[in-house]
Amino acid sequence: MTERELLVIAAKAADDKRAEDIVALNMQGISLVADYFLICHGNSEKQVQAIAREMKSKADESGINVKRLEGFDEAKWVLVDLGDVVAHIFHKDERNYYNLERLWGDAPFEDLESELTSS
Repeated sequence: MTERELLVIAAKAADDKRAEDIVALNMQGISLVADYFLICHGNSEKQVQAIAREMKSKADESGINVKRLEGFDEAKWVLVDLGDVVAHIFHKDERNYYNLERLWGDAPFEDLESELTSS
């Protein structure tokens, strides 16, 4: 499975649970941590947990090992480490505060629109 396919699986899982403002940053050559960052948010702690749970479930179904799941209980900023893709699932207020898109402003955005609208 390619890194891009892994990114699409994670993005679709987030979209299935109605995550908002799903953004993918291409981190290749910028970060040693992952090839892609997926950033999205939910409007409540329950929704943030549902998004993280769905992402883990879809990864498991695809035979992908979730290396780390952090922040689930607090549900303010959940990090799902899928290896080449790291998903950041924020509570809306936390996302505005941390603004990872600005922090990693030199990373190009990855277009996921066609994959998300075709599901």
